[in-house]
Amino acid sequence: MERLQKIIANSGIASRRKAENLILNGKVKVDGKVVLELGTKVSENSKIEVDNVLISRQEKVYYLLNKPRGIITSTKDEHNRKTVIDLIDEEKRIYPVGRLDYDTTGIILLTNDGELANLLMHPRNEIDKVYIAKIKGILTPVDLMKLKKGVMIDGVKTKKAKVKIRKFDKEHDTSIVELTIHEGRNHQVKKMFESVGHEVLKLKREKIAFLDLSGINSGEYRKLNPKEVKKLYALVGHSH
Repeated sequence: MERLQKIIANSGIASRRKAENLILNGKVKVDGKVVLELGTKVSENSKIEVDNVLISRQEKVYYLLNKPRGIITSTKDEHNRKTVIDLIDEEKRIYPVGRLDYDTTGIILLTNDGELANLLMHPRNEIDKVYIAKIKGILTPVDLMKLKKGVMIDGVKTKKAKVKIRKFDKEHDTSIVELTIHEGRNHQVKKMFESVGHEVLKLKREKIAFLDLSGINSGEYRKLNPKEVKKLYALVGHSH
């Protein structure tokens, strides 16, 4: 037996909070009857409808992919370019958690667990994401301080970040910089460096929370184990 709002959230159609609103607004039926009570527990054989649409309950799967350059972070692309979904041999309908730009490489999670995906992406949960950027120019102490404290991009200040210069090359006028953020705004890393006058030449995401790319080459993937999934749920303050 599982709570109704959790099952709805897990199906990927709404967050748990939105699922609660759907129940309270009489939009949810269990075995043909409208259910208005939060916390109602239902069996795995129950037929659940949201807005008269039957929701499917399937085994949850979790993948960690090392995304290559030139791959779209989307479930499909109108220009028929290759997407992250095409790289994973899985018949269930999975989708990426957050996004990486077309030319950005590195770690990305894919799942059919809508609840966990929503929790990981919610800014409130402050999940660390570690990026390695090759940038034009050498970061000054002033640039470093600005990035750490937060910079204005698209009229909104970024949250505090961790910034570390890994190495710099005076001859070619480039730096390798490690940046840790927990937001996921559009083109955020590139825009942050641009705001202090440095163009990003190459970008890779190395870590999400405690997960990294150990032993996974570009274009390869692996399934998360149950312990890792449990740890991710614990990070966002939920049990699994």
